[in-house]
Amino acid sequence: MPHRTTALRLAAPVAVLALALTACGGSDDDSDADAKSQATTEASPSPSQAAPGGDLATGESATGKVAEDPGQVTYDVVAQKVDVGTEAEAAKSVADAADAKGKVLATAYIKYTHKGGPALTEGSDVHDGTTVFADGQRGGVLIGASEDAPGCEDPYDVESWKQGESHVFCETYVIPAGATSVEVHWSQEDGEPYVWKFPQK
Repeated sequence: MPHRTTALRLAAPVAVLALALTACGGSDDDSDADAKSQATTEASPSPSQAAPGGDLATGESATGKVAEDPGQVTYDVVAQKVDVGTEAEAAKSVADAADAKGKVLATAYIKYTHKGGPALTEGSDVHDGTTVFADGQRGGVLIGASEDAPGCEDPYDVESWKQGESHVFCETYVIPAGATSVEVHWSQEDGEPYVWKFPQK
């Protein structure tokens, strides 16, 4: 993903700087300590860097920032549920039924709440950070399918989104039939994913 590349590029100069400081230190213990202290300070993440993400309980929300068209917006995000269909339904949703053999559709419902930043007037990109995994493997995205699911909104049809308002966007992925765990991942830019787990019977 592009944000991972950016993170690596940002990390590289810090590592080089730490090595340079160590190389310049003489035999004086105080100089070595100062160099290590400065290197540690330089390597520490700044407050502006994205939060690390992690596993969240059912109903627990994550807070993250997304660069929208009018400016940076802070969102509260929570995966509400995942609806898993049948192989027959999956076969009807793809052009070639053979492609869906042994597969089912998993539709994740994610609620996004605008917590801070400018109002949106031309859709939102907050859902771009969402993916669905099954038993640790990323599923295959099924474009357009979730737009017709009951209770799901199209993010590009949201013409006015102000602070305090919420919308539910959905993502539909193709996953293996019989998966025992479905996970919804959401990450902000330059951040690790937040993960909600939905065990399957």
